[in-house]
Amino acid sequence: MKILLVEDSCIERHRIGGYLTDWGFEFFAVESGTEAVKLLEGPEPPEMVLLDWMLPGLDGIDVCRRIRTYGSRETYIYTVMLTAMNRKRDLLVAMEAGADDYLAKPVDPSELRARIMAGKRILDLQQSLRFSATHDFLTNLLNRSEILAAIEREFSRGEREGKPSTVIMADIDHFKCINDSLGHAAGDEVLKEVARRLKSDLRSYDVVGRYGGEEFLIILPGCPITTGVRRAEEIRNLVAQDPILTPFGTISATLSLGVTVTCSARNQSVSDLLLEADISMYAAKKNGRNRVELFSPTAPQTAGFESKPKLRKQKYPDGQSQAANT
Repeated sequence: MKILLVEDSCIERHRIGGYLTDWGFEFFAVESGTEAVKLLEGPEPPEMVLLDWMLPGLDGIDVCRRIRTYGSRETYIYTVMLTAMNRKRDLLVAMEAGADDYLAKPVDPSELRARIMAGKRILDLQQSLRFSATHDFLTNLLNRSEILAAIEREFSRGEREGKPSTVIMADIDHFKCINDSLGHAAGDEVLKEVARRLKSDLRSYDVVGRYGGEEFLIILPGCPITTGVRRAEEIRNLVAQDPILTPFGTISATLSLGVTVTCSARNQSVSDLLLEADISMYAAKKNGRNRVELFSPTAPQTAGFESKPKLRKQKYPDGQSQAANT
């Protein structure tokens, strides 16, 4: 957890900073509200702010109000107001401005540490709840709604920056046979291990999610199609090269992967991209499985569906009904 200490008194900054160092917290300190806002609006804002009320430039109340305008950000910023003003009316003003806690000066180190630990527990709980809401509980990959939101973001960014992004649809081959032969618990273990292998070979800014059942969606930002096909082949090989050990037996798993790329010249939408990836993935199924197929705009739109098995509706963890297939 990163802490920002905002205190205009050099003596107080040194004293409180010493406490934070002794307690093992990562922190940085500034002396004005204006400096604090610059850091808080940066790419990696702190999770907690120890904020003096009386500051040059923007005072603590103004900074606190500014923090609460960041509500749409992914990370919540927990704010503790430090001030010599201790009237009940002052406490109400601070809380109405968005402070989470309030500590009177001179700061008692034991009380300060207790407030920090309480705030950390709240932040940890919030992070856990956010993860649960955005990730698939079995594979720990992004869930369907989040991976679709991610592809929307990357699609928009690619249009702004004029850069392509590769989209890969991957499906575990003969997954029903795995469930039938070793049981659904073994199938769950296969899903978890395939997800782990998928994630292990991606760049920090690549995105992977469980699209539904045994299907995964991978987004490679800034990746042209030639590189995307190569990366898909590497992913296919990574999953296939070693058997998967489960408590119920050892089994091999392979993927059929469909690859497409964003292209402004084709006037695509996100729905078009998903359809293209889906068509090429089913072409991989038709052509023998355990292979990569690239979408071709000149190919018949139904090419990948000629050997598509009859679909059955199945409920997945996000509560949405998806078509299950092998």
